Amino acid sequence: MIRKLFPVFCILFFMYSCGSSKKVSSNKPIKHQVSKPSKKKITTADKIVWTAVSYKGAPYKYGGTSKKGMDCSGLIYTSFKKRNVSLPRTSKLMYLEGYSIPLNKVKRGDLLFFKTTRKRGKVNHVGLITSVKNGVIRFIHSTSSRGVLVSSLREKYWKRAFIKAKRVL
Repeated sequence: MIRKLFPVFCILFFMYSCGSSKKVSSNKPIKHQVSKPSKKKITTADKIVWTAVSYKGAPYKYGGTSKKGMDCSGLIYTSFKKRNVSLPRTSKLMYLEGYSIPLNKVKRGDLLFFKTTRKRGKVNHVGLITSVKNGVIRFIHSTSSRGVLVSSLREKYWKRAFIKAKRVL
């Protein structure tokens, strides 16, 4: 009998213990803090990232620069070009632009360069940083297997292939 009633008592106990029956009132007016709307300036980097993200899901196509298909440098080239910023067309030539920055100083709109093959040469892949939050760097790029997508630099593959971050804006 007690074993059957024990669960009922537990449920009743929790129902009454989580609520409050005491009413609290005060004559003091409640002050609500209203924060002023932030007037964050929309930067060229923001616009470039928005453009790049609009291609998310596009399939990979070597040499492509449209929603029908694009490669990594085509994505970056097209996103910058649509915002009136000129960059070379290939990742190898993009790598020669701008200046190097340490990973702890990167921000939205910076470029990440990678070497993903054992072939001669250095750079063969590029991505555009979309966000940096709590040390997590996310970037948009186009891969031959998955097309245009956003990845994290914390992913083992990209961490291992990473060469350098550069600022071109």
